[in-house]
Amino acid sequence: MNRIKELATITLAALAFLLITGVVKSEETKSVTPKEFVDTIASVPGKIGNQINIEIEKTKAYQAKNWADAKAQWQRLLSKFQAN
Repeated sequence: MNRIKELATITLAALAFLLITGVVKSEETKSVTPKEFVDTIASVPGKIGNQINIEIEKTKAYQAKNWADAKAQWQRLLSKFQAN
């Protein structure tokens, strides 16, 4: 337990040092207007919906391909048994 506390303390000290010395800075500081903020927040549901639809389509394509592969494998297996 002492080892975890020691690692946490060292990590926090290193992070504080980096923040104080300015190593962890964003490359460009840009002020955001309230209108830009509202527009960004308003566009989130649409972006999430689009991402979900893209993932659904990718999943459907993946499943169709796998079902076709499984069907082909099943047919090959059946033909091996029917040949004997």
